[in-house]
Amino acid sequence: MTPEEVLSHRPKILTQKQREDYFRDGYILVESVIPAAIVERLLDVTGSFIERSREVTASNSVFDIEPGHSAAEPRLRRLSSPVDQHPAYWDFASSGVVADLMEDLIGPNVKFHHSKLNFKWAKGGQEVKWHQDIQSWPHTNYSPLTIGTYLHDVTDDMGPLLCVPGSQDGELFDQYAEDGSWAGYILDRDLPRVATEKARALSGPAGSVTIHNCRTVHASLPNNSPVGRPLLLHTYSAADAFPYTPNPIPSSHAGAVIRGERTRWARHDTRPCLVPPDWSGGYISVFEVQQKGGQAGAKASSPVMM
Repeated sequence: MTPEEVLSHRPKILTQKQREDYFRDGYILVESVIPAAIVERLLDVTGSFIERSREVTASNSVFDIEPGHSAAEPRLRRLSSPVDQHPAYWDFASSGVVADLMEDLIGPNVKFHHSKLNFKWAKGGQEVKWHQDIQSWPHTNYSPLTIGTYLHDVTDDMGPLLCVPGSQDGELFDQYAEDGSWAGYILDRDLPRVATEKARALSGPAGSVTIHNCRTVHASLPNNSPVGRPLLLHTYSAADAFPYTPNPIPSSHAGAVIRGERTRWARHDTRPCLVPPDWSGGYISVFEVQQKGGQAGAKASSPVMM
């Protein structure tokens, strides 16, 4: 659906102004919208995975760990596809408040794509460089968006999400490095074309959500506070958006329609989209690939027309 068509439907949670702000800026912050009891449940489950990670000595298909991770002092970067790791995550992602929010911004037919639980560990949790999401998982249109849930209060010194307003309507950047390897971020040569000085830090109390469009330029600084910052992320699209490439974070729930019904027609955006490298040999998270400065051996494919 077009933004105009979405806005013609009565919202369930958001105000009409919040929806208009999202389509204008490419993101919104909604404070304290997730009930405290749900946040506590998610924190309990997340704590159990942190405990399990103490036995992990190298990143794997479930846990992405920071350098310095140990049994005595776990330091996680990501729990991959949490909706497949515990039913509490899928219950949260597929119903209730989250589903209502997605319907308010995508329309009555909403499809799930993937999820991840990103951590910015206390005292130096890693930065994420300026990037756009859709180049990693291109679709036939640009309806996909990602909702992030703050499980703790997040202040400006904890490395909150930074979004550049209006960037979703601007340039879509080539996120390959000069040597043709996948970098996963906007290169220094291109970054001056982005108004990063206008970026807004999306801080908020526990239970707040950030929502950003797949084309929105965003980043986050290191977490230099003494408190960790888990961010539960789920990505959705309109039912008429179909992925061109395999899901880099596979899920048994990928493609599940959480609201409305499945469509028989794909909607194609006329703007082209970069395609990601061939990850058949294994996907590397944005944290690791950005720190390495490019994914060796992952070469460009032909661009996709959307």
